[in-house]
Amino acid sequence: MTTTYVALLRGINVGGNKKLPMADLRTLLTGLGHDDVRTHLQSGQAVFTASQGEADGLAGELSAAIEQRFGFPVGVIVRDHAYLTAVADACPFPADALEPKQLHVTYFSAPVDPERFAGIDTAARLPEEFRLGDRCLYLYAPDGLGSSKLGEELARPRLTKGLIATTRNWNTVRKLVELTG
Repeated sequence: MTTTYVALLRGINVGGNKKLPMADLRTLLTGLGHDDVRTHLQSGQAVFTASQGEADGLAGELSAAIEQRFGFPVGVIVRDHAYLTAVADACPFPADALEPKQLHVTYFSAPVDPERFAGIDTAARLPEEFRLGDRCLYLYAPDGLGSSKLGEELARPRLTKGLIATTRNWNTVRKLVELTG
């Protein structure tokens, strides 16, 4: 039995750093024995099927292969369709009523204790808001992520220490559900 996964790569092809052409990523995944390999956008989403392995093991394997092939480390999170669908369905904000640029999901490599974010003064950041989910964080940023003070605060290394964390806008969240379905 095969499972369809998405690999979420953190911080590639941003500002000219960690250049990783999507054609090369597809070739690398195929070389690792995966099938039906496709990429979405240039910011590090690859969909593939695998008949063996579990998500964390597949993420580690791909991360090691990228470092060996391209010479730089890349954090990788691998998730299946059921997880991606559950994250989209559990959104605590009215996603259908918002512009996709206003809503983001940060995927984490492991469960996150809410205490990690307890020091954030949420009232001072309104109307921006965030909520934690299953190995993810939902961020509502009415003016977009680029000008979000809360988004900037949530991305601080002290809050993400020991985790791989990578953020996608709501359009990409929905598209990944579609591509893995």
